Amino acid sequence: MGTQNLHLTPEGYEKLRKEIKYLKTVQRRKLSKEIGQAIAQGDISENAEYDAAKEAQGLNEKKISELEDKFSRAQIIDDENIPKDEVRIGAMVELKDLKSEKEFQYTFVAELEADFSQRKVSVTSPVGRGLLGHKKGEIVEIKVPAGVLRYKILKISR
Repeated sequence: MGTQNLHLTPEGYEKLRKEIKYLKTVQRRKLSKEIGQAIAQGDISENAEYDAAKEAQGLNEKKISELEDKFSRAQIIDDENIPKDEVRIGAMVELKDLKSEKEFQYTFVAELEADFSQRKVSVTSPVGRGLLGHKKGEIVEIKVPAGVLRYKILKISR
């Protein structure tokens, strides 16, 4: 399992806590019920439903273990100690794509919280790593597999 601290926003920390609780309560009960129903069908030696339910139970327990490890290393980002004038985890950054002239916003989060549909970009992604530490007004070039992205940082907020 991991050894380094995992920095999360307060929202990411709460989401992780809720996911662990769900897996340990609702999901465990559901899988236990499925195993019981499969056993009730009789001989489990050639029972595909039993095998599938036991496998799902094992995967659930593995996921719980992995998430609990992350939770034990989680540290909530303290906005007080983070520079407000540079791109850091937890920052909402307004950017301008210098090629298309389009403007957009990303919130920079830990890898565990990344969700592109919500415009949450991991600080470990190529774009996240490329923008990390830069300040308002700077033009940043980021090499990605598709070429080079050129962004101007318009605004940084928390």
